[in-house]
Formats: sequence, structure tokens, C-alpha cells
Amino acid sequence: MKLSLKSYMQQLFVPLVFFGFLAWAAVAFAAHPLLTDDAGTMGTGKAQLELTGEYGYDKADGVTTKTRQGDAAFTYGISEAVDLVIDLPYLQVRTSDDTATITENGFSDTSLAMKWRFYEHDGLSLALKPGLTLLAGDDEEGLGAGKATYSLFFITSKEMDPWAFHLNLGYIRNENKLDEEKGLWHASIAATVALTEQLTAVANLGVESNPDKLAGTDPAFVLAGLTYALSETIDLDCGIKYGLNDPETDYTVLAGVTWKY
Repeated sequence: MKLSLKSYMQQLFVPLVFFGFLAWAAVAFAAHPLLTDDAGTMGTGKAQLELTGEYGYDKADGVTTKTRQGDAAFTYGISEAVDLVIDLPYLQVRTSDDTATITENGFSDTSLAMKWRFYEHDGLSLALKPGLTLLAGDDEEGLGAGKATYSLFFITSKEMDPWAFHLNLGYIRNENKLDEEKGLWHASIAATVALTEQLTAVANLGVESNPDKLAGTDPAFVLAGLTYALSETIDLDCGIKYGLNDPETDYTVLAGVTWKY
């Protein structure tokens, strides 16, 4: 796809303004239940609302941690190649051992991100996704970082009907009050295949730097799931994520609904 100089500058303007105003963000939002994002964008004036829920279970060193999280993510197409994404998560964390059970719940840090698809040709798309977390979670209760964090993700997508493949490479600047590592790296890949016109199978594999300064292993995961197009505007999804090593949560069950309009 060839762009005129005027069209290219119009696409370039919004990302440059956003970079200057927000710097970079902390989270890459993906099409649920995938954790790896695709390079596609909504289109000018189009939007979607994703309502998702997750339940995570982990047991290590005699401590059991059960995590429940609900998310509301709103995506709006600023232009044909630029999306703005706002994510508001609510988190409950329950930890227990032989002596006590502690439960913390509340809103976690709100995230703001932008996806800029800067290249698209013959089924190959490339995008950048910067963003920023806004302090909303109580860091003393483990619901937030206590400081604004930021990151930058590079996204590649290749569509070969009925298959699609996605790659994410990212750097997360994990500013925090929790004495965690500040420089984190992320790498993940995903594949989707359309089984029918409505049903799509998805798979995901990824690894990210461990924020624990004393840990010698980076958490890695594998995920499998399904998405079902209930109508042209409503999608349903479900999935399960397994930890491939001890630092990752043992398993997480995911489900969600997406409304496009």
C-alpha cells in the first residue's frame, strides 16, 4: 500500500504528539484471551468495549495465591492507523498459608496506550504500541506499583487465511515502590486459525523478565483458547493459561465479551 507524503504526515502527526505527551506505557493490550497483541486497528471513528474476567491459582513454598481480576478496556480508532486504548482493571488477591488468609481488593493501576500501525502490505502489518499507567491502585495493598510505569511494544502480524501469526517484543520501565526490577523485557508469539466463520482457535506462548530481583528464572506461559463471533458486533471468548515454570502462575482461566460499534 503506497501513501502520499501528505497522508504519511497525517498518520505520523498523532503518534508524535502522543509520544511527546505520554512517553511510553506499561501494558500491551491484546484481543482477549490472547496476551500477544495483533497489529490491526479499528478504523476511524470505530470503537469496541471489552469486558473480561480472569481467575488465577498459584501455590509455592506453602503459600496459596488466588487472583480474580475484572477488566474494562475501551478502544477507539483515532484514524485508520491509530487506536487509543484505555484499560481499567479491578483486582482481588487472596493469599493463605497454614496460619492466616489475607485478602486485598480494589482498582489496580489504570492503563492508557496507543497503537500505531505504520506498515501494511500483502498480509504483513507492523505497529508500535506505547502507553502509560496512571496511579489508581494502592501499592501498600499490592494493587499498584506506586509510580507511573511506561513501555514500548513492537508488534508484527502476518495473515495467511485461515491462519494469522503475531509477534510482540517489548520493553517495560517498571517504576515502582516495591523494590522490583525496573527494566523488564517481554517476548511472545501467538497464532490463530479460523475453524468456521464464527469460531476461531487461538494459541499463545511468551516469556517476560522476572521483576523479583532475587529470582533466577523468568516467568513463561502457554495459553490456548477459543473466540466465537455471536454476531457482527459481539464476540465471546474463553481460554486457559498455564505456567511453564515456577515463577509463572500455575494456571489462569480467562473469559470475556467484546462489543464492537
